[in-house]
Order: sequence, then C-alpha cells, then structure tokens
Amino acid sequence: MCHYCGCRDIPLIKEFIAEHEAVTDLAGDAVRALDTGDPARARALVADMAGRLRTHWAGEERGLFAVMRENEEYAAYIDALVREHRELAAFLAALDLDDPEDRAAFVRSVDELHAHIAKEEDGLFPASLTELTGDQWNASMAAWRAVHADGVGAVP
Repeated sequence: MCHYCGCRDIPLIKEFIAEHEAVTDLAGDAVRALDTGDPARARALVADMAGRLRTHWAGEERGLFAVMRENEEYAAYIDALVREHRELAAFLAALDLDDPEDRAAFVRSVDELHAHIAKEEDGLFPASLTELTGDQWNASMAAWRAVHADGVGAVP
C-alpha cells in the first residue's frame, strides 16, 4: 500500500486498514493451522475472520461506499467490490475445511482477499481524499460507528 497520499491519516481509513490487517492476520493464521494439521484451530480462526468481515463490510458499504457511489464515476468500481464481499461471504459460509478441495480454495481465497484489499487501499481510499466533502466523511464515519456500536455487523 502507498504511504504518500495521506489517506492513512484519516480516522475512518485508519479503522478500515486496521480491520484489513486483523482479518488478513486471521486468514494467515488459519492457513498456517491447516498447514500444521490443526483444522479445529483453522475453523475457529475462519469463523472469527468471517464475523469480522461481516462487520467490516457493513461499515464500508453503509458508509464510505454509499457516499462514494453518489459519484457515478465510482459506482461500477464499488459494485465490483461489493460483489466480491458477497462472493467471499458465501464461500466462507459454505467452507468445509475437512474437504481438501475446500482447503485449497480457502488458500486461494486468502490471496484474492489480499488483491481485494489492495483495490480498496490503493484505489478507493486515496480517491476518497479528494472526492468526499466534510459532510460525506461525517456520514461515512457515523455509519461505521453505528455498525460497530450495535454489533449487528450484517451487510445489507
């Protein structure tokens, strides 16, 4: 991820990046648990990862994505990100780590998650710096806080 645009200094973006890091840490730990023959630990890590992703996605989609989508220029980009959220959610919900094919697919999905995060951190987040007004930042942060305060964490 870049460090030159300053988006990492925006409180909401800091939160999103921290959530990305927590989720990718869990994903990496789950892959290592599978590699060492500990599927029970991997299942627990994946369950934690999936729960955190649901909350994270709700915060993104109800806040930053919603206000960025107000500009038609970003709508297709955001739609693709949301589609990737839904695909990963469905995959994780159906994941059977006792199945060797699912284990291999999970490892691939972790790589795809890193690519997805790069689209946000290297594309959408820097664009938000110049795109959003103060009111839009406030609305985005309020949506993130609401998702995290009520613990719902479910995407729309």
